[in-house]
Amino acid sequence: MPEPEAQRLQKIIAHTGLCSRREAEALIRDGKVRHNGKIAELGDKGFPEDAIFVNKKPLSKESTRPITLVLNKPKGFLCTNSDPHGGQTVFELLPPDLQRQRMFCAGRLDKDSEGLLVLTNDGDLAHRLTHPSSQIIKKYRVVLHRDFIKADIPKLLNGVEDEGELLQAEKVIPAPEVGEGHARRLEVHLHHGKKREIRRLFEANRYFVKKLVRTQIGQMILKGMPKGGIKILRQKEIERLFVNSR
Repeated sequence: MPEPEAQRLQKIIAHTGLCSRREAEALIRDGKVRHNGKIAELGDKGFPEDAIFVNKKPLSKESTRPITLVLNKPKGFLCTNSDPHGGQTVFELLPPDLQRQRMFCAGRLDKDSEGLLVLTNDGDLAHRLTHPSSQIIKKYRVVLHRDFIKADIPKLLNGVEDEGELLQAEKVIPAPEVGEGHARRLEVHLHHGKKREIRRLFEANRYFVKKLVRTQIGQMILKGMPKGGIKILRQKEIERLFVNSR
């Protein structure tokens, strides 16, 4: 029988459901993880049965039952497990049994944005969903403060540099020319996940985003779900998150 292979510490931590792999990496960088008596460093490997402490507490040896769900996030809620300023978080929208599962957001929406949000206690899944290499298309409905000039579409597709990051839309589709305010409505596709990317991208082109709703991740579509409503995903539905339809 082959010997088990050592794993990155962030993967071991994430597998317990304590946090995502990216958050585990941050804990290691901040010196908050000890491994077999020593302060861990990024790149260290180990085994689940090792003595691993996070924030001075021993890491649970039991992995939690994987749960992944989608939530229709309302405006005004934060994508964080706790807010020191007392703001409402998306986890307060979950029933008590799910609040006890130590779930976290796999990709975020800012406080003023709405729509499809993935919550999970599966660190590996969260890592796959948020890593840039996955190239998962996310679709958003955008309402601007003024009429959109179609000649500006190439500017959004070519992108802009902001705070050392390239902000760039994958696709921009103006709304059909029907109804009042149609010229202010757009559909925007992204496969990135930078903080406030759509808002910053439009602001760089002198537009202000009044409303932003994420309507789709991969082939998972926000449909028939009330604001604040949730849906626990089966494995086949989780796989749809990784299948792009352009």
